[in-house]
Amino acid sequence: MTSTQLLDARTTDNPSEALPMGRAARRKAHSSRKRSLAARYLGYVGYFVGAGLISGAVVHHPLDPDRYTRIAGYGALVFLAATVLNEFLLTRERPGLPRMLVVIGSSLLLSFGIGMLSGGLQHFDDFPARGAVLVPVGLVVSFIAYVIKDAETPTHRIFSFLGLSVLVLAALAFFGLREVAASMETAPGSGGHSHGSAEEPATDDHAPATSPSSAGTPAPVTSSTPKPTATPPAHNDGHAH
Repeated sequence: MTSTQLLDARTTDNPSEALPMGRAARRKAHSSRKRSLAARYLGYVGYFVGAGLISGAVVHHPLDPDRYTRIAGYGALVFLAATVLNEFLLTRERPGLPRMLVVIGSSLLLSFGIGMLSGGLQHFDDFPARGAVLVPVGLVVSFIAYVIKDAETPTHRIFSFLGLSVLVLAALAFFGLREVAASMETAPGSGGHSHGSAEEPATDDHAPATSPSSAGTPAPVTSSTPKPTATPPAHNDGHAH
């Protein structure tokens, strides 16, 4: 019997030694799948949460610049965290430092592009003039950022026929939405829910409301002098008191 046959026989004679290692490997693979599922979920949700925060901040920024600048910063951090998780930690091949910087920068640009596009569409009724600008700009910015971020797409595809189509679509959206915004601003009672803009005059809820008919009528003057009480007439019964 050769040495190879002896080794094969020795391996088959002890199946109990290989069994625990198989179970340990299966447990390790199962735990890694569970961790990767949770990480993939967090990375997937992080994209949408970050883009949602940015979209609301971009649209409402003129109302309170300090507050919505902070919200946009939080959204960008969430989006970048999801990018790092999906592109660097969950991938099998980690890119080098130059590619990592390109992915982070393009992801940040992509988050603002998606935020402008979705925020402009969502709040177009509230801010028509601003939405008419945000939607086409967000469309172009998000397309450029995605091409730069995608490793399998060369950057010169930005100037391809697809890039030209995106540019034409953005121009049509700008002119079309601008006309819609102009018609909405001239229409009486247009607009969606109020956000309490600074242009609206402040009203005093405690001030009494005056009608046009009562504005010219003088208010009755009340005297502070007490009225004398009427005394009843003396009763004359014929007897002197």
